[in-house]
Amino acid sequence: MTDTPSPPGPGWKARSLTGFIQHTGPLWTLREEHGWAYGLAVGPQHTNPAGSAHGGALLTLMDHTLSAVAWEACDRTACVTLQLDSHFVSPVRPGQFVEARAAVLQRTGSLVFMRGELRAGTSLVLTAHALLKGLNSSP
Repeated sequence: MTDTPSPPGPGWKARSLTGFIQHTGPLWTLREEHGWAYGLAVGPQHTNPAGSAHGGALLTLMDHTLSAVAWEACDRTACVTLQLDSHFVSPVRPGQFVEARAAVLQRTGSLVFMRGELRAGTSLVLTAHALLKGLNSSP
């Protein structure tokens, strides 16, 4: 399958955002009981020369997801990524829909310690741990 897929279920909404993320998308969002899920319908424009999703596209989705969840945790204050450690687990092919979720592990002052993961269906694609800083938080 090489056509750009639709989200895997009801409730997903396409988001049009400004800045760099608009070149990666379209970005999809889903409101869940305890937060948000983000998604990317992988198409040919997201691939590397080997034919799988480019790591940069997947990391962009992960970084955006972590930042959005940190933004909520910091009372809707902008956050910047200080550190992002990731592990690629399995490839993603065009035609797959990648779902991203993140959680706050701990918040100390302006710092937010987080974890996140990407999945395509039941396959784990990427795991991440990150440190973000709220820009308008007290140190």
